[in-house]
Amino acid sequence: MSQDAAHPTGDPQGEVGSAWNRPRNGPNPTRSQDSWVSGGIVFAGVLMLCSGVLSILQGISAIAKDDVYARVGSYVYKMNLTGWGWIHLIIGVLVAVTGAGLLKGMAWARFAGLFFVALSLITQFLFLPYAFFWPITMIAIDLFVIWALVSRQEGVG
Repeated sequence: MSQDAAHPTGDPQGEVGSAWNRPRNGPNPTRSQDSWVSGGIVFAGVLMLCSGVLSILQGISAIAKDDVYARVGSYVYKMNLTGWGWIHLIIGVLVAVTGAGLLKGMAWARFAGLFFVALSLITQFLFLPYAFFWPITMIAIDLFVIWALVSRQEGVG
């Protein structure tokens, strides 16, 4: 039996880097990485929606002068609580809208998301003296979103 009769598709069998790495019609290794990265983008979009909504709630709570936040004595970036509330509210809306755009596959959302999430991270850092654990949690979420948005994304829009 000739080699062509044994393998009618002409696929080389036994060569290094061909049949031994993946079965015929099996998964393509580059496709699985693309799906992992696109899954990271989807997760970043969902996190941006959640982070935006949580920042909106944080802002509303600060605007309403809720007793959740304590007064700070002398702090370099001191601002009244209503001012911080409006900042968190506006940034939260921008982050949530950008996260929705990211989930819809909008090209502008990746770069706008980087900008707004970085801005959110900075404002959460400046808000640390008012509530310690909540801004730390939001900073961790923002860092993951930034990592997901700047990771290598070949073939992903």
